[in-house]
Amino acid sequence: MKKNSIYNLSVSAVCLALCLLLPFLTMQLPSIGSALCPMHIPVLLCAFLCGPTCAAAVGLIAPLLRSSLFFMPPLFPAATAMSFEMATYGLIAGLLYKKLPRKTYNIYISLITAMLVGRIVWGIVSAILYGVSGSAFTFAAFIAGGFTGAIPGIILQIVLIPMIVYAFNKSNLVKS
Repeated sequence: MKKNSIYNLSVSAVCLALCLLLPFLTMQLPSIGSALCPMHIPVLLCAFLCGPTCAAAVGLIAPLLRSSLFFMPPLFPAATAMSFEMATYGLIAGLLYKKLPRKTYNIYISLITAMLVGRIVWGIVSAILYGVSGSAFTFAAFIAGGFTGAIPGIILQIVLIPMIVYAFNKSNLVKS
């Protein structure tokens, strides 16, 4: 059965809403709230449930919309760089999951590849944006912001997302 547009639109809308709301929940844990990367989870889920186009759109829009509505993350450079990062997550995870055989380990391959490529894109865009503003974006800032500071979120994504995708697949809630 071909994916239908009402399903994709509905799931994408829910994922976008989660991108806006989840940070309010995680920020209740001040020491690790932002490190949980709460906006990344719905975008990655959207990639597996709706495909690369919808997920890339949700990833591109979510940080900019959240910044416009709630002033967090700050629009420049954080939300701008995040929108490129999260659009890349959605695009890569969705494309790989669509192209690879539907095996459980391919969920992990799609997810981890998207997370790595997205963080590289975030680093490149951040370096450009900081350079335009006259600030430096060092390799140490890239490692800290993209990896070491995000370890709780990376672990959460690697544990949670495959479980949810697997459950959706088992329950036939994913339109293939």
